Amino acid sequence: MSSDLLVDLGEDPATAQLGQLKLATIEDQQWPADDSALTKSDISQDFDAGSPHLPWDHPFYDIARHQIIEVAGDDNFGRKVIVFNACRMPPQHQLDHYKLLMYLKGTLDQYVESDYTLIYFHHGLTSENKLSLGWLRDAYREFDRKYKKNMKALYIVHPTMFFKTLFILFKPIISFKFGRKINYVSYLSELEAVVKCDQLMIPARVREYDNKLRASLKPSAQPPTSPPRSPPLPNQVFGVPLALLRQRDPDGDPVPVVMRDTVSFLSEQGLEIEGIFRRSANVTLVKEVQLRYNSGETVAFREMEDVHLAAVILKTFLRELPEPLLTYQLYNDIVNFTSVSSDNQVEVMKTLVESLPEENAASLRYLITFLAQVSANSEVNKMTTRNLAVVFGPNLLWGRDNAMSLSAIGPINNFARILLDQQHLVFT
Repeated sequence: MSSDLLVDLGEDPATAQLGQLKLATIEDQQWPADDSALTKSDISQDFDAGSPHLPWDHPFYDIARHQIIEVAGDDNFGRKVIVFNACRMPPQHQLDHYKLLMYLKGTLDQYVESDYTLIYFHHGLTSENKLSLGWLRDAYREFDRKYKKNMKALYIVHPTMFFKTLFILFKPIISFKFGRKINYVSYLSELEAVVKCDQLMIPARVREYDNKLRASLKPSAQPPTSPPRSPPLPNQVFGVPLALLRQRDPDGDPVPVVMRDTVSFLSEQGLEIEGIFRRSANVTLVKEVQLRYNSGETVAFREMEDVHLAAVILKTFLRELPEPLLTYQLYNDIVNFTSVSSDNQVEVMKTLVESLPEENAASLRYLITFLAQVSANSEVNKMTTRNLAVVFGPNLLWGRDNAMSLSAIGPINNFARILLDQQHLVFT
């Protein structure tokens, strides 16, 4: 991968021509007519959707159904991953590009207060579905500092020479700091250094294209393949079922040692840290701690004195469970939980929690009780129950295909928020 994207053009004619281009603003575009105007309330309505699929009459139904934008858990640094799939964009006349921009903003709005990563799969963008130069320019300007500050990296997968040239043309309006965050990815295997590709639900067309690129190379020029999954270590902790971890525990504790260690440390030193759970950690340290746990060693976070490292380890442990803490069995019940009346929510939650395996229920109670302590200090750490739900929702439950559209993640976060608000009643 290379981040040397923006070069000094000097007096290159292309740079001079850019200033002469008259690029239509969003307001000037002739967007397809809608039956009704799109308002801010329509936009916010989308991100509280109560079912895994938006109803056909929802303002963003025609955008969400294409699965162009997805949320795919955390990367190897503990940052949220947002994925944009160009190959899923329909022809221009079938897609309202202004709504697409608003839908993307709505996705990012949930995560811009935390560190996050954006991955753009370029393959599949054609003359029929491409975005205009004006749209690209206005999109860059639409996303102000709050969106750019915490976007720690933008990975452009399978960029073409035209795409690279386009970014050079945009150099005059791209800030130096933002330019440093842009990385080209030639092959999917290169992404493994950033995120586990299995969790991205990469479109088949993209995988096929990647295979063709690799096949066209001479053997001596072949890029490294994604490393095969290593067999579990005898004391493996990450990626191991909770029931097996309990069997291995000397005391038979249903709460895994990683959760006990991180929560204990964070309870002592992290409750008043602003933005706890929103920051990423050094990936080398994260891997080192994981290896120590998987090797059966004791990990002392108090000696490291790194609150954000412990927070990332906790989220990573939950995300790497072979089955989510809330289990696949409860997925549909939780996604459709907003249909439950407010009077019955606590009782329904109790029933759902009681149906969990003993290890899951005990670990969930342990975690939620701790997060309630975090939210009790929200005036200092800025982590309200809503903010905590946005961070932990995707780490407590996901679909069997790992990636989730925004319309599915909204209800999951909503369930997590209500669970945090009502935990004193649910766990009595």
